[in-house]
Amino acid sequence: MNGFISKIQRYSTKDGPGVRTTVFAVGCNLSCLWCANPELIDDGVKFLYHPRKCVKCGACVEKSGGTIRLTDVGCVIDRQNTNLDECSAVCYYDAYERVGETIAVKELVNTLLRDKVFYDQSGGGVTFSGGDAGLQSDFFREVALQLKSNDVHVALDTAGFFSWEKLSPLVEAVDLVLYDIKILDNVQHMHYTGVDNQLILENAIKIADMGKDMIVRMILIPGVNDSEDEIVGRLNFIKNLGSNVKLDLLRHHKLGAGKYAALGLDDPMEKTPECSNDIAEYVASLAKDMDIAVTIGG
Repeated sequence: MNGFISKIQRYSTKDGPGVRTTVFAVGCNLSCLWCANPELIDDGVKFLYHPRKCVKCGACVEKSGGTIRLTDVGCVIDRQNTNLDECSAVCYYDAYERVGETIAVKELVNTLLRDKVFYDQSGGGVTFSGGDAGLQSDFFREVALQLKSNDVHVALDTAGFFSWEKLSPLVEAVDLVLYDIKILDNVQHMHYTGVDNQLILENAIKIADMGKDMIVRMILIPGVNDSEDEIVGRLNFIKNLGSNVKLDLLRHHKLGAGKYAALGLDDPMEKTPECSNDIAEYVASLAKDMDIAVTIGG
């Protein structure tokens, strides 16, 4: 059984307890306008172009047959008509970054087990992120089971937009679920993510009812989901999930902005400011008043 991933990030401290290795799956069935990993939304291999690494040698231009043009600021790429797999291969300066590789269960498990000593010492483990690993539920379930047989703690980071029949076997196989509840208002959720949130909310309740350790990740985006009603509504929903559910507040940031340009895309949230520490601290205080265990940023 093979999976399709973008990268394996070692020594992460923001994707669950302890020191962790995070596996980023390619593919997501949401299209959040603020996504910090836009290269992982659509299926298939992607190519990011980094002008700062380009020495303007013209090798890719020549290989393209005219679909890549060299300018003063770097290459202009006709992405609809360019074979970037071939053109990127002639670049010796890493100006092109290929995202997406096929990997077998055993290969991934063996790679992840190399850092078991760090997991054991720190109370950490492995986290499946993305994209959304739920799209490859069978693959990641098998990886989880093999890691668990080696006493490795496994976490799943998901938006939960799947049928329960697809999601539940993967949830059952992991130790911890990091669950994204992005917007409570369904009209706004549709506008900013492209999907209805009813299934997401229903699955959150089902996971909580399983008694599974669960951390709800609540992103705060100025002008999008930071109104008083929206914040209190999400906090009430999380409170009703039960005492085994914790909250992690995520501040909207601009760390992924450069990826849009590297993919030849416009950043849809370019004019949206980052979330301030004051807003995050205020929401954390509201959560504490409701007896919800809360952290900010992992």
